Amino acid sequence: MTTRTAADERKAAALAYDAFLATCPARKLLDRISDKWVSLVLSALGEGPMRHSDLGRRIAGVSQKMLTQTLRALERDGLVSRTVTPSVPVRVDYALTPLGSTLMPLIAHVKDWAETHIPEVTAAQAAYDAAR
Repeated sequence: MTTRTAADERKAAALAYDAFLATCPARKLLDRISDKWVSLVLSALGEGPMRHSDLGRRIAGVSQKMLTQTLRALERDGLVSRTVTPSVPVRVDYALTPLGSTLMPLIAHVKDWAETHIPEVTAAQAAYDAAR
């Protein structure tokens, strides 16, 4: 039986996608999908395909630049598709890919949880702040 060094163990764990390791690519993906704009864009696209301007109206507070960056990152990750329809003016639609659709139940649960439990979180924050 061979003995493995700690470095060998880390390499093996990284190959198994252990997000607790700094070098794991899954950590970058977790960072991406935990971004507030990403979860809101995915939630909005869960309602159906939308144009950039529709998404901007649906998601209050997102800048055009941030929305564009978020959509590009999600497209690169294979979670969102971008369809260009040649017309005057050109029409660009964004939609969830099949991979992005698999993430929707999780995103929807987190969004629902936040909307349901915000009064409790706000009360906890107020109690914490008052104790300080």
